[in-house]
Amino acid sequence: MIVSRRAAVRLAFALACAAPGCRPDASTARGTAERFLDAHYVHIDLPAALPFTTGLARAKVEEEIRLVSGQEIDASTRKPSVHYRLLEEHPDGETAVSYLYRGDIRIEDADAIERRWLVTVRSEDGNWRVTNYQEYEGARDADG
Repeated sequence: MIVSRRAAVRLAFALACAAPGCRPDASTARGTAERFLDAHYVHIDLPAALPFTTGLARAKVEEEIRLVSGQEIDASTRKPSVHYRLLEEHPDGETAVSYLYRGDIRIEDADAIERRWLVTVRSEDGNWRVTNYQEYEGARDADG
């Protein structure tokens, strides 16, 4: 089968974007929100989440760091597998956006947990930062 160069490039791009590493640019509102989610919930690395925050969100992460200080995370700690997807985007003018994500959390030998994360980002001095985030117990949506 002969495939045109243009079709091959499109296919390669589509496959690359289907990979887990393909995500919005870090300099965008959504990119900032998702890097925050990756650090905070996927990698469970609260200090790595701090650079993406300001204001109330920063205070929340700093408090979480304080609360878990002294807790050992080692090879015996069961780390969950966390995946999320965007459900809704709500712009507030040109300088703020709220995103609602559905998170699926799986721990070996335990029931899956679903959460909703509402992440609000705001542009300050040309940089997007998470200004607040909230977590809710999730209910299954129509597409499961």
